[in-house]
Amino acid sequence: MNKYMLSNGLRVVVEYIPTVRSVSFGIWVKTGSRNETPENNGISHFIEHMLFKGTESRTSKDIADLFDGIGGNVNAFTSKEYTCYFAKVLDEHLPLAVDALSDMFFNSQLDPEELAKEKNVILEEISMYEDTPDDKVHDEASRAAFGDHPLAYSILGLEERLTAMTSETLRGYMNDNYTLENVVISVAGNVEEQSLLALLEKHFGSFTNSKPASAIVTAPSFHGDYLFYKKKTEQNHLCISFPGCSITDSHLYAMILLNNALGGGMSSRLFQEIREKRGLAYSVYSYHTSYADTGLFTLYAGTAPKQTKDVLDLTMEQLNELSVKGLGEDELHRGKEQLKGSLILSLESTSSRMNRLGKNELMLGQHYTLDELLNRIDSVEMSHVVEVTKRMLSVPFSVAMVGSNDKAAAQLGRNQFVSGTV
Repeated sequence: MNKYMLSNGLRVVVEYIPTVRSVSFGIWVKTGSRNETPENNGISHFIEHMLFKGTESRTSKDIADLFDGIGGNVNAFTSKEYTCYFAKVLDEHLPLAVDALSDMFFNSQLDPEELAKEKNVILEEISMYEDTPDDKVHDEASRAAFGDHPLAYSILGLEERLTAMTSETLRGYMNDNYTLENVVISVAGNVEEQSLLALLEKHFGSFTNSKPASAIVTAPSFHGDYLFYKKKTEQNHLCISFPGCSITDSHLYAMILLNNALGGGMSSRLFQEIREKRGLAYSVYSYHTSYADTGLFTLYAGTAPKQTKDVLDLTMEQLNELSVKGLGEDELHRGKEQLKGSLILSLESTSSRMNRLGKNELMLGQHYTLDELLNRIDSVEMSHVVEVTKRMLSVPFSVAMVGSNDKAAAQLGRNQFVSGTV
């Protein structure tokens, strides 16, 4: 991996992979729903959509035809902390991809007619999301954990806020947030680096929008609230959340290993106890999300209303056992091998390598080699797992539920592990 800087100060990170014939190219912008306000919630995601709707020289169909015509892929995504526009093409077609994406980035028209149509598309996306309770519950989980902090905001936004947005609203937000300081270009694949830099200088060298951050990002506190979203569903969908680790936390990998053991795979405690042994749920798992200055550890299960209490009781039993006995040495060892295997396998495509480069540069400003990452995983000791377990269970947990009846969930004692010891 090599890091460069264009003449205007724009950061570029490149990984040359000579054994492939593809190149993945990404433009990363350090803005997402976390950087929004209650008044403009959803604007980051809206802008992401609009950059595909035509430029001064290309229609949206022209953009689609270009990438379809070369057998490439072009897409984008918005998260809570960043937005990424990316393409994956054959190495010989990289100049076309860079030309098209830079055109979208700098010259999108944000046409009012297209804006009106795309608003409706996003409103349909929101409606689809509302009709998917096993997705909806995770947004509720963020609200239960972080309250009214921007990290709890929906990435898609709210209908009434989106309806009021204009082309000028979007341009103003881009002017404030799509700045040199907030942008990183990442490239991975079969690429000659000096030719790439000349290509990027041509298309991005005149980018001069530079200004201090428009808003101060503050760390959230963990609330440990209870939220119930009543909806007619076949299942109750539940999330139980605890404080996690930030992306810079020295115990991040200990938390990830704890997640693997508790609900991170088919051999995990929750999967085995709730699904395999008793058949009480089809989907039951846990996951850990790291942000710049905090993290969230979440357990999820979807089950029939009549089985909700049993699922919650079993979940509490597993958490209690974790608080009293901790992990076994075999679980820690298996978790390390699982994590190392998934890490290595995830790096076998140019897309995943481009994602890793872009996110690390944007959020951390530093990069670790594969060997360094493997060493960090291997260096996790049981005492580290004990530490993150104590931290996780040191405050009342939060609960979010989407379903028809919350009787069992409402009766949970959310502070039941606070006084316990590991």
